[in-house]
Amino acid sequence: MPPEKAKDGELVRRRPFLDWSKIGLNLLLPVAGVLVALLIGGGMLLILKADPLKAYGAMVSGAVGSVSGVTQSLVKATPLLLVGLGICIAFRANVINIGGEGQITLGAIVATWFPLTFHTWPGWLLIPCSLLLGFIAGAAWGFVPGILKARLKVNEILSTIMMNSIAIQFMYLLIRGPLMDPAGVAAGTFLAQSARLPVQAWLPRLVPQTLLHAGSIIAVILAIAVYFFLWRTTIGYRIRSVGLNPDASRHAGINVPFYQALSLTLAGGFAGLAGAIEVMGVQHRLLDGITGGYGFTGIVAALLGGLHPLGVIPASILFGGLLVGANQMQRSVQVPSSLINAILGLVVLFVSGSAIWSRRWAARRQVDAQQKEEVKP
Repeated sequence: MPPEKAKDGELVRRRPFLDWSKIGLNLLLPVAGVLVALLIGGGMLLILKADPLKAYGAMVSGAVGSVSGVTQSLVKATPLLLVGLGICIAFRANVINIGGEGQITLGAIVATWFPLTFHTWPGWLLIPCSLLLGFIAGAAWGFVPGILKARLKVNEILSTIMMNSIAIQFMYLLIRGPLMDPAGVAAGTFLAQSARLPVQAWLPRLVPQTLLHAGSIIAVILAIAVYFFLWRTTIGYRIRSVGLNPDASRHAGINVPFYQALSLTLAGGFAGLAGAIEVMGVQHRLLDGITGGYGFTGIVAALLGGLHPLGVIPASILFGGLLVGANQMQRSVQVPSSLINAILGLVVLFVSGSAIWSRRWAARRQVDAQQKEEVKP
């Protein structure tokens, strides 16, 4: 980039609009973390006398080796993307949302109750209302730790984790009581699940004979919307300002507690929407295990995507493929499910560690740059 002449005659160099070295590091470190985790997982497979090449080959084949595998990966990626978008907003405000599981559960509960109650409504009205109410339910569940953080300085990690337990126990109460499937009760099975949603409340299928539904498109559109929200709106600017330097933001007149609470509320809303889409697009009923661990895995997907809404899209697809491929690997090489969980846990560990290292490296570069500026004559 050509230098620019300053007023005093001194030549100065313009700062590049994009720091490609930082962008490259943020992209490469999480990928390296995934590869290291898979390498260690290969060693664990060898200890169990399983062929790592065959195991990982089965994983790749299960994830992208067929139309069914690809669509399943995209279906798994959809709730991860939605949860990850909420995590991006929360982390930009320097708050941590560990309550995705509970927020997904609340969104799923409301998106089950509403269609079952208003089953005579047409689909063009029932579907958007159910999705909106799922978002609102998750947002309300995220608002509680948000307001506790803003008003009473309660640690949001503790409050969101406790809210998870409350939401899951509330779901157990409902699917064993008021929302229990009447058909199961009549048959004497007493399964812990709700009745099936009316067909007009099902999300449309994108590919026939697969589970890929319109919720995947909704998630991608929302990812683009969140990007514009964070980087092209005043509210988004204030959220990012609060996360970068809350003290400076406070001196600039920004209500720091308000925007932290708002970030947790929006994060809860996106997780609640993920629960609503999972019910309406995949399961078509409320049942135990509806969250699928997406509330925690979505955090790692967000970290792998560099806490950028657009970066979370490929990161979610990658983790969706890992979840689908892991099931295929377990069936192919006959390894315990606990090993699969261990490998996925290693991925989480190393991706999280890479994010921490990346932040430290960026802070060190900033300090070095400031020191160079100070020693200049």
